[in-house]
Amino acid sequence: MSHADVKTRLLEAILPHVAFDGWSDPAFRAAAADSGIGTELARAVCPRGAVDLALAFHAAGDAEMVRRLKADDLSAMRFRDRIAHAVRLRLELVEDKEAVRRGATLFALPNHAPDGARALWATVDRIWTALGDGSDDINWYTKRATLTGVYSTTLLYWLGDDSAGHQRTWRFLDRRIDEVMQIEAVKKKVNDNALLRPLLAGPKWALGLVKAPNRAAGPAMPGSLGDPR
Repeated sequence: MSHADVKTRLLEAILPHVAFDGWSDPAFRAAAADSGIGTELARAVCPRGAVDLALAFHAAGDAEMVRRLKADDLSAMRFRDRIAHAVRLRLELVEDKEAVRRGATLFALPNHAPDGARALWATVDRIWTALGDGSDDINWYTKRATLTGVYSTTLLYWLGDDSAGHQRTWRFLDRRIDEVMQIEAVKKKVNDNALLRPLLAGPKWALGLVKAPNRAAGPAMPGSLGDPR
């Protein structure tokens, strides 16, 4: 088996144990035993044990979200609705809510918080990329930072939501996006203000030097999270 095959089998085997033991070493050892994979091989593929599997679980959800987004016809949607659709899709793909809850607990620990932050950033980056973001300046960062706030708060709300079909969560998500759009509208008015334009010239010049990480350029994006369309 390839490393990917081993990790997939371990991930499938650990999920029943996560509800009881979390993403922990006992759960990892049980997964190795249940899957018939030797502990040494399991450790070679996942040096950090359950932490690596928790990240693999998150990445698998991201990959399926991207696949679904590419298959969806979003052309009739306003751009803010495409963002809402992507966030909702990512959460609706979760079949094991307790695994996500336990993952949130794991990545709240100081020693694993950087891993959690990188995983969250990867999710929002994949959303923007799947929706056609081609920005290569400071907007690359601000879009992802803004969506990180929207996604993370919606995720926490979703974890505690017991309403039918998580309807309260989707209303919460819509409110968060509306709040961001209001902020963007205010920023646009400030930028368009002739009196303030000279004062903003310096900061805008400095921000214009910021470039996105090197990556293959995607198709042009039709708007931003604050696009009123």
